[in-house]
Amino acid sequence: MFDTVLVANRGEIAVRVIRTLREMGIRSVAVYSDADAGALHTRLADVAVRLGPAPAAQSYLSIERVLAAAAETGAQAVHPGYGFLSENVEFARACEKAGIVFIGPPVAAIEAMGDKIRAKQTVMAAGVPVVPGRSEPGMSDAEVAEAAVAAGFPVLLKPSAGGGGKGMRVVRSEAELPEAIAGARREARSSFGDDTLLVERYVGNSRHIEVQVLGDTHGTVIHLGERECSLQRRHQKVIEEAPSPLLDTSMRASMGRAAVEAAKAVGYTGAGTVEFIVDADRPRDFFFLEMNTRLQVEHPVTEAITGLDLVEQQIRVAAGGRLPIDQSDVSLDGHAIEARLYAEDPARGFLPQAGTVLGLLEPAGPGIRIDSSLAVGSVVGTDYDPMLAKVIAWGHDRETARARLVGALGRTAVLGVSTNAAFLRALLTDDDVVAGRLDTGLIERRGEDLTAAEPVPETVHAAAALALQLEAEPVGPVVDRFDVPDGWRLGEPAWTVRRLQAPGGEPVEIRLRGRAATAELELAGGVVPARAVRHGDDLVVTIGDSTIRYAVVHAGGSVWLAADGRVTELREQERLASSAAGAAAGNGVVTSPMPGTVTVVQASVGDEVEAGTPLLVVEAMKMEHVLTAPVAGTVAELGVTAGQTVALDERLALVTPVAAPEQQEN
Repeated sequence: MFDTVLVANRGEIAVRVIRTLREMGIRSVAVYSDADAGALHTRLADVAVRLGPAPAAQSYLSIERVLAAAAETGAQAVHPGYGFLSENVEFARACEKAGIVFIGPPVAAIEAMGDKIRAKQTVMAAGVPVVPGRSEPGMSDAEVAEAAVAAGFPVLLKPSAGGGGKGMRVVRSEAELPEAIAGARREARSSFGDDTLLVERYVGNSRHIEVQVLGDTHGTVIHLGERECSLQRRHQKVIEEAPSPLLDTSMRASMGRAAVEAAKAVGYTGAGTVEFIVDADRPRDFFFLEMNTRLQVEHPVTEAITGLDLVEQQIRVAAGGRLPIDQSDVSLDGHAIEARLYAEDPARGFLPQAGTVLGLLEPAGPGIRIDSSLAVGSVVGTDYDPMLAKVIAWGHDRETARARLVGALGRTAVLGVSTNAAFLRALLTDDDVVAGRLDTGLIERRGEDLTAAEPVPETVHAAAALALQLEAEPVGPVVDRFDVPDGWRLGEPAWTVRRLQAPGGEPVEIRLRGRAATAELELAGGVVPARAVRHGDDLVVTIGDSTIRYAVVHAGGSVWLAADGRVTELREQERLASSAAGAAAGNGVVTSPMPGTVTVVQASVGDEVEAGTPLLVVEAMKMEHVLTAPVAGTVAELGVTAGQTVALDERLALVTPVAAPEQQEN
């Protein structure tokens, strides 16, 4: 067994691997970029080594720097986690050349499954069913079009290289083909440096089901059942569960056998996942999609129902050990569901968010597990993927697991950074999700039903006002009531006014008088008694007959409150001058929809533009957003340059609208 292993990753997966290494008694080495100095994974590891600046190409993706860190610390093996270098065949080769064990499959398996065309040909030869279509390398545009017509519409155009849905196009008629082929090639070339396309029949009412496989170097390959990953947005998974509510015992066995044959076809060792697409209307028809030659984000749900630590098995197999079980020993106990917590705003099209973690609530309880790298003080930037944590719930049956997960998400709060926690709870309570009627288009169909931002209740504004009032009051007994900052005057207390505003909302005025512990509030329904007292780190607020416990943080001109699964940011009115100025300027103001970096400036002050003309491109967490002119007119203000970091809602440009004809005549 190894005595030192380097974890070539960051965030929650680095933390998760380090914890297993600690349990196995293996010395762990963390690596980090400047953006992650002091991050949780660096504090948990036995040793931490700086790789370089924040850009991944100069840190986590630098093969040379990762291997130098391994050599410096005496690491005998490297665990790549997922993402970054985990499926990079050149990294696996470089490890082999350096005499360092790559905790993953052989180079040949990564090569065979890394190219979708070659992967399909390999598994077809092993008798695994594939989606009808054509996957010959080097097809011209004309040949791609011919293959699409032969497969029958609708079809799916897919890049041979890469993943994550980039470059995919659904084509529903022959007339759409020229533009779709050109667009798919352009995006594939930009994302992966390879514009090779393959054509598959598009399975419309599709479910995404994957099978976990394990193989050792002694010829044993087994499967550990399946995971349902059909709840997706933009081809990215959001909720995963095991087992699938769709499959019966016979179907599970058939799909498992196919996955094992696919793995054996490339001499696979370690943990891997064979992904299938299934027609929900004909669930016995399943087709090979691709194989991920690494640990999956959603591996905890498989661990929950099998009792196996997949990271431990990866390490033992890489050290030459045999699997401790064979296929007949595999049993599935209960049900598990995982939700991915992202730093994003669902109401803004899931745009990435950033900030500093000012307060943190992470759930605990029977059947609950959380894989997280968060800590108070953690900085969530825009350099990497926005996934922050995973919340996993296990139960004896699916409904128990689902209900536990909904409850756990209600006890999950990141104060200081906007997340998708409320969206996840809404999704898990959708009627079709509750019933197990899942497909890859469900989130898109539900649209605003799941993502619309709910108005902030007046009582939450009132709770924030009480929190500010309590903060302003002196500690200890009051000697002179005229020194109390609560508006007391001779005769009776005067009203204190607090003006608070949620991002994207209108300012709300809250009037209160008295001390926070014995206050009165003037709300829409009239004057009501109110009380706010501290209990440990929480604030217990009573308004009228209703009492709610909040986690509250006041920092940077904002009050963050968390209760009942909802986190709200309210900005103090005196901090809103720049926002008010932007609003007063009219609809020609251009603000940043997300924190990020300006990558392109396409306009100059004085340019005449039409509504919709691209002005700027802001990039964050692998996502680009083009900002366009909101009105026709003249670019009157452009306060940013390429490479500049910008904040959420920061004013970036102003377009002065074209004057109406009657105004021009005057």
